[in-house]
Amino acid sequence: MTRSLAFDRRRGLLVPSVLTTTGLIVLVGLGLWQLERKAWKEDLIAKLSDRLAAAPAALPTRETWPSLHAEDLEFRRVKFPAEFLHEQEALVYAAASAFRPDVSGPGYWVFTPARVGGGSVVMVNRGFVPEDRKDATSRPEGQIAGTFEITGIVRWPESRGWFTPADDPTRNLWFVRDHRAIAEGKSLENVAPFYIEQEAPAPPGGLPRVARLQVSLPNNHLQYALVWFALALALAAVFVIWMLKRVRQ
Repeated sequence: MTRSLAFDRRRGLLVPSVLTTTGLIVLVGLGLWQLERKAWKEDLIAKLSDRLAAAPAALPTRETWPSLHAEDLEFRRVKFPAEFLHEQEALVYAAASAFRPDVSGPGYWVFTPARVGGGSVVMVNRGFVPEDRKDATSRPEGQIAGTFEITGIVRWPESRGWFTPADDPTRNLWFVRDHRAIAEGKSLENVAPFYIEQEAPAPPGGLPRVARLQVSLPNNHLQYALVWFALALALAAVFVIWMLKRVRQ
């Protein structure tokens, strides 16, 4: 009878001990993962800040386009002469952007193909227009003619999410900053694999609204890590208190 009682008591301690140990491993692991994410985010912010602060370089030539990689080129500043094809501009629904905190309210990004020589085309995000100025006829002074020098940031096409609405080329409306889809919808050829976020020059009339990209990525991983570690500590404390009570009994 005594052996059976001791066995039952040990078994009564085993399951809570295993569950608590498993919970501690998971919580501590999540905390360590958040610390790794913190280091990754800090490195990303530093890298983007350096690229966005650098002097603009020449636009990659068409011969190099097939060998370009996003990790090497994205967020680098470039400067190049080009001529906008305004009759082919497209509107992309403007969701919140971590790099354009100046943009708020309903509106659109104006994507316009730019002829850069030799029959090549680079899509340019010329900036933001509010909902009531989406029609190009409402901002004619911003439709600059002729060849001029553009300064901007190299970007790669945005990925489409599960719940992103389907594009509507018949209404000249897209919901993802994917210049390839826009080029296909407008039957454009010889289009660069990247697009440009224009930062200069500002068009007459101020629309589309251009601006320098800013790195404003949230970095709350330290707080998240402390929360997971605090939960692990609380779980350990609860288990110790419970165990002491069982021992006294």
